[in-house]
Amino acid sequence: MNETATLRARAEIDLAALRANVRVLRARASGAQLMAVVKSDAYGHGAVPCARAALEAGAAWLGTATPQEAFALREAGIRGRVMCWLWTPGGPWREAVEADIDVSVSGMWALDEVVAAATEAGIPARVQLKADTGLGRNGCQPADWPALVSAARAAEDAGTLRVTGLWSHFACADEPGHPSIAAQLNVFRDMVAYAEKEGVRPEVRHIANSPATLTVPESHFDLVRTGIAMYGISPSPELGTPADFGLRPVMTLAASVALVKQVPPGHGISYGHHYTTPAETTLALVPVGYADGIPRHASGRGPVLVGGAVRRIAGRVAMDQFVVDLGGDRLEAGAEAVLFGPGDRGEPSAEDWARAADTIAYEIVTRIGTRVPRVHLHEDSGRG
Repeated sequence: MNETATLRARAEIDLAALRANVRVLRARASGAQLMAVVKSDAYGHGAVPCARAALEAGAAWLGTATPQEAFALREAGIRGRVMCWLWTPGGPWREAVEADIDVSVSGMWALDEVVAAATEAGIPARVQLKADTGLGRNGCQPADWPALVSAARAAEDAGTLRVTGLWSHFACADEPGHPSIAAQLNVFRDMVAYAEKEGVRPEVRHIANSPATLTVPESHFDLVRTGIAMYGISPSPELGTPADFGLRPVMTLAASVALVKQVPPGHGISYGHHYTTPAETTLALVPVGYADGIPRHASGRGPVLVGGAVRRIAGRVAMDQFVVDLGGDRLEAGAEAVLFGPGDRGEPSAEDWARAADTIAYEIVTRIGTRVPRVHLHEDSGRG
């Protein structure tokens, strides 16, 4: 028997689809380089295999949130340009400098720490200055930008760092026509112009995320950062479906049915008996639950392809399992239940699950837990 078929549950990751998505996004990038964002274990898809596949398809950079994510890429033998942007005081700056990782700096405390680390290591740090152009999260405010740029230039002159990038992040690029998009672009241009006037010569200037890569070509500058779109998920239903952009979902989540049984009418199902069988029926037990990342908010609503039809979860999602009412259909234990995938067999999408759980598709794929093995398909680039 196929070993994959015997797993309780599995997330199949189609690396051929990921490579194809990267090529599509590169074609949309107006000649800019592409950064493949592999934070949060590549949005739940497996950072190292996805990083390798993205590089094979022409990505020039890899992006991570935490230092540990960046170090994991280096430990796996992945070379090339890696950027890491989420730092806290006392972070492993020296290790990042020694691993040739570009680090993001949003304020003076971070610049001071990276300069100290680079001095201690005896290696110039690669620093990208982040501007807060209106998102209101990380990044330097325009009023504080001159001081940060001045200090960074002084450190460059002293040989302790090299400013390799100037960057920012959109707040509402997934909302077509939102006025903040143009406003942030104007602020970004002004902040870049100021830094360059003061002598900063960045290798890359970048603000475009997945939705901006797809729909705001004037934001592409030297580099685009693609996360969710690389995994074949639309950044927003308002922008279009994956197929509208030529993208294919990369993850398929499936499980083996653990039990099939007949029950009488009026039988309560799962905790709280929020579902009661309307007639004599057949139930299928699917052995995944909220401990595996299946959202409890999708109780009674989450769609599953099982027994040749898409059905809804009956009752509450439990920690390790949920139930589907098959009606009069018959099924054997061991049959496949597909929660979401690219839709080739009529299975639901991650976006369908997002609607059922009142969330976004980003969360659906990213939350799939470590109890669900990732099965990477087409790791040989010659096949994808």
